[in-house]
Amino acid sequence: MCPLAIRRTGHAPLCPAHMAPTHMTERNPQVMRTHLRRRLRPGPVTGGLALAALVAGVVPGTTFATEADAPAKAPTVSLASQDRGGGNYVLADKSVPLKAETSGEVSKVEFYADNQLLATDAEAPFEGKWANAPEGQYSLTAKAYDAEGKPVSSHPSLVSVIEKPAVVASPVTAYVEQGAETTFDVSLTTKPASDVEVTIERASGNKDLSAKTSKLTFTPENWDKAQQVTVVSADKKGDAGLAKFEASAKGHETGTAPVQELGALASDYEQAFLDQYNKISDPSSGYYREFDGLKVPYHSIETLIVEAPDHGHETTSEAFTYYLWLESEYGRLTEDWGPFNDAWASLEKFAIPGTEDQPTNGAYDPSSPATYAPEHTHPSEYPAQLDGDVSVGEDPLAEELSSAYGSDEIYGMHWLLDVDNTYGFGFCGDESDAEPVFINTFQRGSQESVWETVTQPSCDTFAHGGENGYLDLFTGDENYSEQWKYTNAPDADARAVQVAYQAKEAAAAQGNGGEVADVVEKATKMGDYLRYAMFDKYFKAIGDCTSPSCPAGSGKDSAHYLMSWYYAWGGALESAEYPWAWRIGGSASHQGYQNPMAAWALAEDPDMQPQSSTGQEDWAESLDRQLEFLQWLQSSEGAIAGGATNSWEGDYGTPPSDASTFYGMYYDWQPVWNDPPSNRWFGFQVWGLQRTAELYAETGDERAGAIMDKWVDWALENSTIDGTGNYQIPSEMEWSGQPDDWSGSPSDNSNLHVEVTSHTNDVGVAASFAKTLLYYAAGSGDEEARLAGEGLLDGLLEHQDDLGIALEETRGDYERFVVESGDDKLYVPDGWTGTMPNGDEINSDSTFLSIRSFYESDPEWSKVQEYLDGGEEPTFTYHRYWAQAEIATAFSAHVALFGTE
Repeated sequence: MCPLAIRRTGHAPLCPAHMAPTHMTERNPQVMRTHLRRRLRPGPVTGGLALAALVAGVVPGTTFATEADAPAKAPTVSLASQDRGGGNYVLADKSVPLKAETSGEVSKVEFYADNQLLATDAEAPFEGKWANAPEGQYSLTAKAYDAEGKPVSSHPSLVSVIEKPAVVASPVTAYVEQGAETTFDVSLTTKPASDVEVTIERASGNKDLSAKTSKLTFTPENWDKAQQVTVVSADKKGDAGLAKFEASAKGHETGTAPVQELGALASDYEQAFLDQYNKISDPSSGYYREFDGLKVPYHSIETLIVEAPDHGHETTSEAFTYYLWLESEYGRLTEDWGPFNDAWASLEKFAIPGTEDQPTNGAYDPSSPATYAPEHTHPSEYPAQLDGDVSVGEDPLAEELSSAYGSDEIYGMHWLLDVDNTYGFGFCGDESDAEPVFINTFQRGSQESVWETVTQPSCDTFAHGGENGYLDLFTGDENYSEQWKYTNAPDADARAVQVAYQAKEAAAAQGNGGEVADVVEKATKMGDYLRYAMFDKYFKAIGDCTSPSCPAGSGKDSAHYLMSWYYAWGGALESAEYPWAWRIGGSASHQGYQNPMAAWALAEDPDMQPQSSTGQEDWAESLDRQLEFLQWLQSSEGAIAGGATNSWEGDYGTPPSDASTFYGMYYDWQPVWNDPPSNRWFGFQVWGLQRTAELYAETGDERAGAIMDKWVDWALENSTIDGTGNYQIPSEMEWSGQPDDWSGSPSDNSNLHVEVTSHTNDVGVAASFAKTLLYYAAGSGDEEARLAGEGLLDGLLEHQDDLGIALEETRGDYERFVVESGDDKLYVPDGWTGTMPNGDEINSDSTFLSIRSFYESDPEWSKVQEYLDGGEEPTFTYHRYWAQAEIATAFSAHVALFGTE
């Protein structure tokens, strides 16, 4: 369903996005054997489809060419002067040399820093220079053209332009067992004019660690060859700790090398965490882009990937919170909380819209939050018409939040950013490339998959798109105004609160609570604003709302107290003659978005009490309501069913006469989006229930324990885990029946059933599952659950590569790049025309690919093209940020819960 959010009549419409999952299951069938005492039910092992990304079968309208029609092999190009991924340095006052290595017939090569053309060369060897490069980090690419003018790009290379030469050390953190030795590497960023002497000394931390080497010499001939420094741990059997070594040289910025001492009996999982952490954090891996000294995680290292984000070098609020979680666990193990604070600083600067991004909140009227527009089930039914005659309720949060924090701005994250400005929207339509750009995709109903979206800027100045920018693709109005608009994914903001609580407890146990106090305060503030997710979209009263004329809410009677799929806010740009702003909640709630752990922290922890007058009591109510919600949705087998809505099909329609209810909301087995069904993916089971298991381990809540007891039995009965990389866990599920009406206490739900229809070895989901089992085992003492969690961790370690832990996967859904007709095509109304920033035309003949032509020059595109021309389904090995961080934090969760056992 499309979360339309509309300002009052006469002003511009807008439809913020709903989130979709950012993951993909691998198709890698394995033959398994039973390991656990529970008899694991055999099942298919064919792997599953990515939720919100994949549709099986041949797509209508797709035409395959014969072998004779196959085009000539495309040229290839790579940057010769930089390695793929990052860690390359040049001085700002020097010209950056550019050189491309090519194969095949190449007519010319262009060199780019982000979207800026730097140089063009039409003769081999293809070279250029980047003069007067400003300080910062840039994504550098070379684009080669064949004889017909068709381009192909190199892999992006992250290049850092620095003002001053520097000494660098790696890995990000070295580790050493007590009584043993380890090493770290030292090198220079740029070639010196003469010999450089580097001094090595311990600057702070554990005095049991010492460096054998005190001096290193680099020459103009060996400056780029790393030299090793050996660090020795004294065998004193005391508390293990972190030491920071500095590598300094005259005229150079100092490099820092953290070295973590591990206890002699340290868990293998502690070392596994540090290994994974170093891979993710290594600049050469390419997981992050740096802006103003702060790191922004990409959705994936790879650029050619389509799921909820429609490009790998976008990012999500979800990724930011996994970054926060990764650094929280690093702080737990090393007592170094600087990276955790930096992660929040990045989240705050880039994911939370600043004052310049949401400038007209002062014009917001809480008594009239937004103008109603119905949602529709299919993109072809859009644009949706504004209807100012439908009554909307009052917003009970705005004034108390403004009073508590002295600002009319919203302190919450927008869900999607274009990190490299790949689309070219720039900040507020100005096509600049100064920092990551807020964008949006999903806008048009429950059947709109990512393949049917039109990407647009969150700040629409009509610089791109059509006459009214992109607004009239989504809503119908008499006139349109330039505007800003943002959509929050409550799942991510709640995770940020959850992680801040974990960090607070870990730092306090170390005596370092003050080091994270500022972040904990800001996370609590975020949780206060997150209450917008507890309210009906248009603040209508909860319960029996089966037509647009159902009662408008007043006070808190529009609160369902669950985590809905989104909340959103927006307004006019400052140039508007009459400023205005709007806010909406979310009517539909999905089981996978609930976070009772975050609710407990905001309701019960005295250090995380919201400043608003009613924030604490709202979260206390939400804690109970979320647990009841999970109890109501628990199938007779144990899995958790979809969710509920206060607005059937997004237009306050009439649900089936026998639809079961939860506090007057109606059961929906696939809430919010249906292509494919939103509760088919097993990942939403483990994402949501990890939080419930954590609550159980932290508090012993009997309701959480009862939910987990039944769920764990079901999940393990449908899994095969033997401690090797051949594990198989649920991937997709089918649902039948519905829960009983909620009566205030759980029933056996004998009419609600689930069947696992496929299995997977997806590494991210396996890590989430392991983490869920480990928290449950810590709370319950269930040895079998612990063994299963450890079995998954051990299995993940068998899938390591240089960049993390990953598996090859097949992407048959990539046929949807070129769908031209049928229900699955990218819909643009007849007569609507416009352009993307790169000049791609938008019209009724558009396809996913035609408005994203940059994909055709991606270095991996040839795999997809061969498939579209009739070849085999393409395979990729993806390194998604959330999955890699989930794996790392699953290892550290074992350390936190079970120590060195």
